[in-house]
Amino acid sequence: MRMLLTALAVLALAAPLPANAETNDTSVVRTDKGLVKGTVTDTHRRFQAIPFAAPPVGPLRWRDPQPAAAWTGTRDATKPAPQCAQVAQFGNPGSTDEDCLYLNVTTPAKPGVKRPVMLWIHGGSFETGSGGFYDARKFVEQTGIVVVTINYRLGAFGNFGYPGLNGSGSFGLADQQAAMRWVQRNARAFGGDPHNVTIFGESAGGISVCGQLTTPRSAGLFHKAIIQSGACSLAFATGSGQFGTIWASRQEVEAIGAKLPLGCPNGSPDGIECLRKVDATKLVDPAIAWQFNRPAYGTRTLPREPSAELKAGRFHRVPVLIGSNRDEATLFIALTYPKLPDTQYRPWIAERFGEAKADEIIRRYPSNGDGDVRPEIAAIETDHTWACRTALDGRLLNRRTPVYRYEFADRTAPMFFPGLPEFPYLAYHASELQFLFDFQTQLTPEQRKLSEFMIGAWGRFASTGTPGWREVIVPALVPGKIAPVDFAAEHQCGFWLGGFWEG
Repeated sequence: MRMLLTALAVLALAAPLPANAETNDTSVVRTDKGLVKGTVTDTHRRFQAIPFAAPPVGPLRWRDPQPAAAWTGTRDATKPAPQCAQVAQFGNPGSTDEDCLYLNVTTPAKPGVKRPVMLWIHGGSFETGSGGFYDARKFVEQTGIVVVTINYRLGAFGNFGYPGLNGSGSFGLADQQAAMRWVQRNARAFGGDPHNVTIFGESAGGISVCGQLTTPRSAGLFHKAIIQSGACSLAFATGSGQFGTIWASRQEVEAIGAKLPLGCPNGSPDGIECLRKVDATKLVDPAIAWQFNRPAYGTRTLPREPSAELKAGRFHRVPVLIGSNRDEATLFIALTYPKLPDTQYRPWIAERFGEAKADEIIRRYPSNGDGDVRPEIAAIETDHTWACRTALDGRLLNRRTPVYRYEFADRTAPMFFPGLPEFPYLAYHASELQFLFDFQTQLTPEQRKLSEFMIGAWGRFASTGTPGWREVIVPALVPGKIAPVDFAAEHQCGFWLGGFWEG
């Protein structure tokens, strides 16, 4: 008995504490690596730039994340962390900082126990973004949930591959898993329940969530999942009726890495050590970075291709909330094409989907004759690439686990990306983010009510496993009118998915 009590005492001393036990200062929390001091208000506490892994620099570049070092004293957690090295985009000046594996915790002001925890994985095409961009204070104040936002390696730092390199193509996904393990060790210190963790993300973050659903390496690290505009089965028309997926094979990324024009021995064992010394400014060059904007499978982090895993039924049996936006592709089409006259409509379709399907696609998506077919092309891309792939994943997941769906459909949502050309963006890709996080955009009174509804539904799902509607319902989230929508008919999924959907 004495030995048991001694062991329990040692464990108690080793466990992270919810606050500074000596002073009862709620701005100070003891993590497993040391004390952190954050910011406290009447409604929330926020702790920023907490390291969850060692800086992946020098010899740790292109290695799976290693444990962060412990520190003495109290670490300042009141300032933002650096964003991971990335290209400049959407007004973000970019970064060359590789020391970036940090996370942020926002929790209610009053210390508690066993609060649900939500871990946010940001989007950005696996090339840009940062957990620090997402202000979760409003979400936390309304729901009482602990929200964690994370960084992970991007572009040529996160998805790089090279022959013989352990972890080729999946370092960013491995970072996400390291952050989830940090949550398991430290959730209690911030009032959270490590046995009730929801991972959620949008775009590349949603794709990441879907990948984590299918890999054995994340087993037990989360208990619910929310996928926003990021299905495992996303497929892009690449020409002549061929389609590419969001996933790359390890062999693909290793072949790219072996040919980088950076002055290193291509493909040789010495090449990787040479590349580890290449200045980060060369690796964030868009000409390099875009080649590594797809995570790779065939690694320990992600053994098999996620969309195939969904079809085979090999994924974690946790409740899933999955959805997309009504007009996902408008953002991408507006950025890609200045204008497309009607004469280019059929050639554009035939080039991507093949001659055999061109006339049928035009029949289903006729031009309105206004001299610019970009909105019609955006509708095609929305349905084929985003909406119906999201519906497909929902069906595959629902064969073995509870799945709830939604469609964000506010076609008056404010545009929060700066400097974009004029275009009817409608319910564009990422437009729902400002309804969950605070981006300082001006929402109408009805939009604020929709924001409260969505935060409530997301928080309810994290707490209980259901957002508040039945699995068979797909609610269209619109200001002033939240009602079921016939999603498959609206996006012509019977046509795009064929026999599988009809069956």
